[in-house]
Amino acid sequence: MNAARSTYLDHAASTPMKPAARDAMLAGLERTGNPGSLHTSGRRARRAVEEARETVAAALGARPAEVVLTAGGTESDNLAVKGLWWGRQSAGRPRRRVLVSAVEHHAVLDPADWLARDQGAEVVRLPVLTDGRLDVAALEEAIAADPGSVALVSVMWANNEVGAVQPLDAVVAAASAHGIPVHADAAQAVGALPVDLAASGLAALTVSGHKLGGPVGSGALLLARGAGAPTVVPVLHGGGQEGGVRSGTVDAAAAASLAVAVDLAVAGREAHAEHLTALRGRLAAAITSAVPDAVITGPRDPALRLPGLLHVVVPGCEGDSLLFLLDAEGVECSTGSACTAGVSRPSHVLSAMGVPDPLARGALRFSLGHTSTAQDVDAAAAALPLVVARARAAAGTLVSA
Repeated sequence: MNAARSTYLDHAASTPMKPAARDAMLAGLERTGNPGSLHTSGRRARRAVEEARETVAAALGARPAEVVLTAGGTESDNLAVKGLWWGRQSAGRPRRRVLVSAVEHHAVLDPADWLARDQGAEVVRLPVLTDGRLDVAALEEAIAADPGSVALVSVMWANNEVGAVQPLDAVVAAASAHGIPVHADAAQAVGALPVDLAASGLAALTVSGHKLGGPVGSGALLLARGAGAPTVVPVLHGGGQEGGVRSGTVDAAAAASLAVAVDLAVAGREAHAEHLTALRGRLAAAITSAVPDAVITGPRDPALRLPGLLHVVVPGCEGDSLLFLLDAEGVECSTGSACTAGVSRPSHVLSAMGVPDPLARGALRFSLGHTSTAQDVDAAAAALPLVVARARAAAGTLVSA
C-alpha cells in the first residue's frame, strides 16, 4: 500500500477548502451575533451576510436580491423544484408536468419523483444522447405536446458523472417561448465554466459551496427577479429570512466563506480550466495506453465537457473493486456520484446514455481540482494496470463460483 501520499482525485464529490475561504470561515466563527438581531453584534453579522450576498451576486451575474443563501446544493435543488412547481399551480389551470433530464443529480430527480408521488405531478424524464447531452428535440416535443401544462424544466449546467455540458441556451429558448421557467443545477459548473444568471435566462440556478473550495453545508439558489419572474413557494417556514423564501437563521460564517470561494473560483476560472484540461488529457492518454480497452465516456469535444472530469468504464470489472483496490494504492476516486455511493447498481446516468449494464458496472470517475498535480495523475496511471488485472481476476472468480 502506498501510505506516503494520498492521491485525491475526487474533487467533484468535494474539493478541499481554499485557504482564504477557510480563514473567512474561522473569522466568522469567532464572531457572535444573530443576523436578525438589532444590536451591534447582530448588525455586524448582518453586514457580513449582505457583503457575502453582494460578492456572490457580482461573481455570478446576479443582483444581491436574487441570491438566496442555503445549506447547500441539495437544499437549493429542492427549493427550486418544489418551490417553482407549487408557485406555478393555480385553480384555473394547474400545471402538472415537470420536465427533467434523465441524467440529473438525485437532488433534482428525487424531489421531482416526490412531487409525482405525493402532489400529483407528472414527471417526464427527457432522454440524452450517447455522450450524455440532452436530446433537445425530445425537450421541444415534450413542451409542444401541451405547453400550458408544464410547470418547470430542470436541466443541469454540467453533469457530475461524465462531465457533459448541457445545451442550456437551447433549453431556455424552447421553454421561454412558452413562459416556462428553467432551473439549472450549476454545482459542478461554477469555477469551471462561465456562469452568469442574467445572461443565461434561467429562472433559478443552484450553487454548492464545497464543490468549489468553500465549506460543506453552504450554498445558494439564485432566483431571477423582476417582471415575469415566477413565484417560488418556500419549502421551509419560520422566521421569514432570505426574503421569505428560505426561513432559518443565516450562517454568517458559512456565507462569508462561500462568498470568498465563489469569488476566487470565478476570478481564476480561465487559468484553472486550462490547468485541469491539460491534466485531464495527460490522465486520459495514460489510461488508454495502460488499459487499451477502457472506454472514456462523455462528449469528445473539449468545449462540451467539464475540464477536470474524466469518466471511464473498464470492461470485465466491478467499479467497487476498482475503487477499493485503487484506494489501497493511495489513489482516491469514485464510481460516480458520492451521494449514491454504496448502492450496487449501474449509474442512472450511464443507463440513460445507453451504456449496457455489464459495462456500466466497471465505471470510474476521476475528478481534478485546485490541488491536483501532474504527480497525482501519474500516480493514478501507474496504479491502474495492476488494479484492473486484480479486479478482473476477482470478477472471474465470482463468475466461476
